[in-house]
Amino acid sequence: MHDELKEETIVNKVGGQFKLSTLIQKRMVELNRPGAKPLVDLRTHDKMAIVIQEILQDKIYLDNSGAVARSNVSATEQARQAMLGDVSGDV
Repeated sequence: MHDELKEETIVNKVGGQFKLSTLIQKRMVELNRPGAKPLVDLRTHDKMAIVIQEILQDKIYLDNSGAVARSNVSATEQARQAMLGDVSGDV
């Protein structure tokens, strides 16, 4: 288990255990799609470690509709990505 998940910091950052679980699950699905790229620079293929760092570095969060949103992408670009299924995060 990843030590970061044992701390309250990450749970509080996303608004609770349920939201954390949902965010991790949805982001893992995105990262498993062909062409998806991490939003953090880690030297690992451990997707869980990548997702945890994306959360801790405020790169991703759950928006009001429960979808994964990227904090470094404009609202227009997020809407385009959602419509096209583009999860690469490249802008």
